[in-house]
Amino acid sequence: MSTSKHIDKICLAGAILSLVLMLVFLNGEALGIQAASRVMGYEQRLFDTSKVHTLDIVMDDWDSFLSTCENEEYAACSVVIDEEAYKNVGIRAKGNTSLSSVSSMGSDRYSFKIEFDQYDSTKTYHGLDKLSLNNLIQDNTMMKDYLTYQMMGQFGAVAPLCSYVYITVNGEDWGLYLAVEGVEESFLQRNYGSDYGELYKPDSMDMGGGFYPPIGFSGEMPEGFDPSAMPDEAAGRFPGFGGGMPGGGPGGMGSSGAKLQYIDDDPDSYSTIFDSAKTDITDADKSRLIQSLKALSEGAGIEDVVAVEDVIRYFVIHNFVVNGDSYTGSMIHNYYLYEEDGRLAMLPWDYNLAFGGFQSSDATDTVNDPIDTPLSVTGNGDRPMIDWIFSSEEYTQLYHQLFAEFLENTDFAALIDEAAELIAPYVEKDPIKFCTYEEFETGAAVLREFCLLRAESVRGQLSGTIPATSEAQQTDASALIDASHITISDMGTMGMGGRGGPESMGNRGGMPGDTANRGMGGRGDRGQMPTTNASEIAAQTIETAGQGTGIGGAAAEQGEPAMPNAPDLSQQPAADSDNTAAGNGEIQFSGGMQRPLNVDGEMSENTGRGVPAGGVSNGEDVSQTPSQNEIWVLMGVSALILLIGLIVAFKFRR
Repeated sequence: MSTSKHIDKICLAGAILSLVLMLVFLNGEALGIQAASRVMGYEQRLFDTSKVHTLDIVMDDWDSFLSTCENEEYAACSVVIDEEAYKNVGIRAKGNTSLSSVSSMGSDRYSFKIEFDQYDSTKTYHGLDKLSLNNLIQDNTMMKDYLTYQMMGQFGAVAPLCSYVYITVNGEDWGLYLAVEGVEESFLQRNYGSDYGELYKPDSMDMGGGFYPPIGFSGEMPEGFDPSAMPDEAAGRFPGFGGGMPGGGPGGMGSSGAKLQYIDDDPDSYSTIFDSAKTDITDADKSRLIQSLKALSEGAGIEDVVAVEDVIRYFVIHNFVVNGDSYTGSMIHNYYLYEEDGRLAMLPWDYNLAFGGFQSSDATDTVNDPIDTPLSVTGNGDRPMIDWIFSSEEYTQLYHQLFAEFLENTDFAALIDEAAELIAPYVEKDPIKFCTYEEFETGAAVLREFCLLRAESVRGQLSGTIPATSEAQQTDASALIDASHITISDMGTMGMGGRGGPESMGNRGGMPGDTANRGMGGRGDRGQMPTTNASEIAAQTIETAGQGTGIGGAAAEQGEPAMPNAPDLSQQPAADSDNTAAGNGEIQFSGGMQRPLNVDGEMSENTGRGVPAGGVSNGEDVSQTPSQNEIWVLMGVSALILLIGLIVAFKFRR
């Protein structure tokens, strides 16, 4: 045994070192240590893209909820995701023009947002707080959003996770949707760590800039719409409409803000940005962002105000898919702006009108859209968040290099074929889809061909055999890839909207030019949901999506309760904090069957694994964020080292 006279000092130094290390890790980001992204827990569950997931919405009065969807107000419901249930979560309809468009079509197929923590701040789905359920409107391929997000993620661009879900409501078939990770707190933690920056969602449509009426949905202009108020950008795109309202919003700030232009140093000039903040922001945050926009507009110190490679990777995919309903198009919206320590980044959102669908333009023009002046981008400083790329030879070269890397490593045909094969059975049985199954097949085939032709054109633009700017293409169009044999509108367009379902759903007013004059598939003619409450739906087998069978069957179609004598899952106080107790309101499943409920309508005691707060039935506690867990582990390890050091010091002291 060592009896070194320095043993006390050695042990004390070790103990002090452990405390110092603990303090450094707890305050690492304040000391300049970069935060790592987090593994949240939901990534490989709902967002496993190898299958179509199941999601059942359990609600007492679904029809009443649908009638108020345009208010975008939350209502309480329960959801069952892949046989795992969460009680007392929030649901509301979501969308912009698409929300009113669905209603004007006589359809009930709204997009929805699920907020797991709406009534209980500790509740998540394996760490996920918000979930969007996209209705795939205006997209006959049903793959545009999915394909874009997949390409973004695979190429290393920060993007929301997504997967397909087949939705049932109170056990009755509803339809195929795309589940998309909400770009909010969980998303930010997953990508940027616990000490993430600020998030905004600028939108010129909310400020009067770049607004176009939803023409084509009903064939008529919205009531009170003034064509003379349309921006100049609309001239030539929507025949018969012109005039102009420069900028948009008070003083033209709406469009300028959404374009991320520097206006002045007054935060009130950037209401389009700051009013759209998704995180809590301070005056210091506003000032920092304004200064970044100023430097961006001046082209000064780009590396200090832009996450260069992240933004370029975003624009590589974004420009490949030719999405006019975006920052580079005429609407100036459908993106998130992320800022951290003065550096800006773009995050993707809403690509159902990509691949030329926004304007249903000429296929050859769309396939050859110039990658160095995409869509409405001119390079004159109007869109500073992309113009900086083309104002520097170095950044343009990096952009071209990454574009070539993307093309080389992406198998477009395989991505589309695999997705189409996966969802085809669910598209076929979807009772309220916006197109027929045959139109889906055609759309998928055109999407595949479009991507292959687009890749060929971009390769030519990178090599110099095809002009990469609009000006050069107008001068020399002979080298362009011929895409005249495909029709962009076959993939779905803004003007086409949707049809709401096949003929069997009844006619609720056909679309102009709709040869089949199919109905819109609203709830009345589709076969109204039984008016029984949710207490009649629980005691039955939950069949998985992989079995390809619906729930409810013929009885539900005839208006009879498909699953009688089941307890009520939706009746619960909206803010009942006791709801999260294990075994009290959360559902656990085994072998595809729901657990029995007791006579009071509550879940019986857990069989096997416990159900923690938050509704997770695999025994893990997600009421704490991963960063908190890591802190506790670190503190425990440090305390253990300190204790061991003290014991050793005391032992040798003796």
